[in-house]
Amino acid sequence: MVHGRMIPVASGNYHVSQRDRVHLRAFLGTCVGVAIYDRTAGVGGLIHLLLPEPPTPGSTYQSEKYALTGVPLFIQALRDAGATTEAMKATLAGGALIGPVSRQDLDLDIGGRTADLAKSILTQEGIEIEMSETGGLFASTIDLDMESGECSILPMGEERSTGTAEFQKPSLKDIDRAIERIQPIPQVALKILRLMDDERCDISKIAKEVRKDQVISARTLKLCNSALFVKKEKIVSLEKALVMLGQKLFLNLIVSAAVSDFYEAAGKGYSLCMGGIYHHAVGTGFIAEKLAEFTGWESVSLAYTGGLLHDIGKVVLDQYIDSGFHLFYRDLHGSSNFLLSEQINIGITHAQVGGVLAEKWSFPEPLVDTVRHHHDPENAKMAPELAHIVYLADLLMSRFNTGLEMDRLNVDTLSPRMERIGLSPSQLPEIIDMIPARLFDSSQESESVVAGHGP
Repeated sequence: MVHGRMIPVASGNYHVSQRDRVHLRAFLGTCVGVAIYDRTAGVGGLIHLLLPEPPTPGSTYQSEKYALTGVPLFIQALRDAGATTEAMKATLAGGALIGPVSRQDLDLDIGGRTADLAKSILTQEGIEIEMSETGGLFASTIDLDMESGECSILPMGEERSTGTAEFQKPSLKDIDRAIERIQPIPQVALKILRLMDDERCDISKIAKEVRKDQVISARTLKLCNSALFVKKEKIVSLEKALVMLGQKLFLNLIVSAAVSDFYEAAGKGYSLCMGGIYHHAVGTGFIAEKLAEFTGWESVSLAYTGGLLHDIGKVVLDQYIDSGFHLFYRDLHGSSNFLLSEQINIGITHAQVGGVLAEKWSFPEPLVDTVRHHHDPENAKMAPELAHIVYLADLLMSRFNTGLEMDRLNVDTLSPRMERIGLSPSQLPEIIDMIPARLFDSSQESESVVAGHGP
């Protein structure tokens, strides 16, 4: 249990301050966290590293993302705050190979190389490493108590994994009833999904529909001004949002705002923090859109929507995951992949349930197919490129923005899946580097809400 305010440190960022009643925390998968504290001066901080070094010479626009450039900046910031090299003590965590492990993971070893480079720099600087728990196969959290200087490393979800109550497996009738009870996403969102790729779409009519719903209007404007999409000038009306953001992004944000209530109905089972499923969904949508642009795929907006809606089945199954969390946590720390664990313990997977919901709500066929096959995109028939893009976006969001929700994608066939959309595993560092840091900053808003509580 964390006492005092918790400050999440997002990927590609660091936080340095003097002794205070706060905790710094980073959620780590393949990323690496380095905590340093000088107990004499009462100065410390935490850096959350994404990659070992810039993948291309021109990609150093955010030096804090890389061990090579970020660790020296972090150390200098500590010195500027009053810490001394002789008194600094360091702790390292992360760099995991989030299983199942593929040959590409072993070959690229992004997390391992990031950890090794960070350790090398600390050694060169003469900073003692008190504790180091890097590598392995599981996500973790690193916490630094800024009042005492104590640092701790815990496996992700361990605080919730101690349940011993007997889990009652639901029947298929139970799941059917749960599907029937789910409140559909708003009609305005469904209307936008059907109009998104229609060049004749009248945006002014959609904006008029949105204005009729004060809640969705307010949420759309809030998203427009969030850390992820913020512009220099504050957006105060839907009309201004349309002018400043453009038609495609405007529609994306309306759909995101419209489904926020739907996702937040699930928050105890899959989520590792408040709003975790929703923030994972928005982040996956954003990365899917970037991947569509990167690969030259024709429908960028459909890629965003596919990423946003890929996990809708989790809303139905969340109650069962919550009551059996200790079972799923145990399975994920064994050899089972997540879909297999759902199939064994519940009798159906979130991808299958999501496909049922998408059909029930008359989603466009490519979206139905993608929701159903985002874990096995090679089985998609209607829009296999979209399914592969969403699969890769989901994988990147899960590995490099860990701590939002409990899931795990199989990477045994990562190479052919990337080749299906014209990419190779050797391009992964470049693809990871293109993800804007503000995406990680934005998702931390959900984590900061639960200050004082474990993830």
